[in-house]
Amino acid sequence: MKQEVFNLKEKAKISPLLSDLEDWIEGVIIKIFKNPFLGEEIAIKDAQGRIFFGEKNTSRRDNYVCN
Repeated sequence: MKQEVFNLKEKAKISPLLSDLEDWIEGVIIKIFKNPFLGEEIAIKDAQGRIFFGEKNTSRRDNYVCN
């Protein structure tokens, strides 16, 4: 299966499982880094200035859910 590619400054959403909020949170990707234990992690900043980060599979671009 082809891996989804994320890029800095792209719009993305973070899962409610990670944010502990009701809905997916929209924001902009501000950092992408490789965690040697978890794999690729992404940091997303929302319009309120909150920063959420987690494994790639807890984020999505537009309506595409990453696995």
